[in-house]
Amino acid sequence: MALLDGKTGIIFGVANKRSIAWAIAQALSREGMRLAFTYQGERLKEGVESLATTLPGSLILPCDVTSDAEVDAVFRGVEESFGRLDTLIHSVAFAPREDLEGDFVNTSREGFKLAHDISAYSLVVLTRAAVPLMLKNGGGSVVAMSYYGAEKAVEGYNLMGVAKASLEACVRYLAANLGPQNIRVNAISAGPVNTLAARGIKGFTGMLKHHAEKAPLRRNVELDEIGNAGLFLASGMSSAMTGEVMYVDCGYNVVGL
Repeated sequence: MALLDGKTGIIFGVANKRSIAWAIAQALSREGMRLAFTYQGERLKEGVESLATTLPGSLILPCDVTSDAEVDAVFRGVEESFGRLDTLIHSVAFAPREDLEGDFVNTSREGFKLAHDISAYSLVVLTRAAVPLMLKNGGGSVVAMSYYGAEKAVEGYNLMGVAKASLEACVRYLAANLGPQNIRVNAISAGPVNTLAARGIKGFTGMLKHHAEKAPLRRNVELDEIGNAGLFLASGMSSAMTGEVMYVDCGYNVVGL
């Protein structure tokens, strides 16, 4: 019997086959979880559908996380199809390119608000919508994606680092708020991997090289390793963990110099 037989989950943030969200989806599906996927806009629909349909029993729904109406519609769709929910994977982030590439001191007011709305507040609104479905099971697991730039100033990460710091604070407060209902909220802080989103970071190739040289394991993390970390946090194996930021970065975060 697979680890997650009979379990259901929803994944926000699959963009293509190199997405961290897709790596987690594959790990969860491999262990028996039935999954729902969302996409934002017609431009991304075909790509998400082509991936999701390779996993048995998948549900595919449109969702702009800045729209409360669309969020509500997604969870109504999940309830109609699944009846309940065990896991929510949040792999959603955005900041305007000019606010990533320029000096942080010049961050625009609108860019700051947009980055926090999409990258951090969305975790709150999605979790809130998921709670009633998770309570049908007596609890659930929420997993968000972060990065070391939330803790330290990383060149080129700029506004996204501040938004990820907000995301990690949301993880802790949601965990404290929802723990009595047996809903766990954790984050994975993954080392750099060559995703579509990462390629928008100035100097990303140099970042990969630096991590591989300095991390204790002397290499970069693989997507399937992040996927397995997501599986761990979604499963009962992590039943006593909540409010944590789990580093999956080949040990880079422990190195001082």
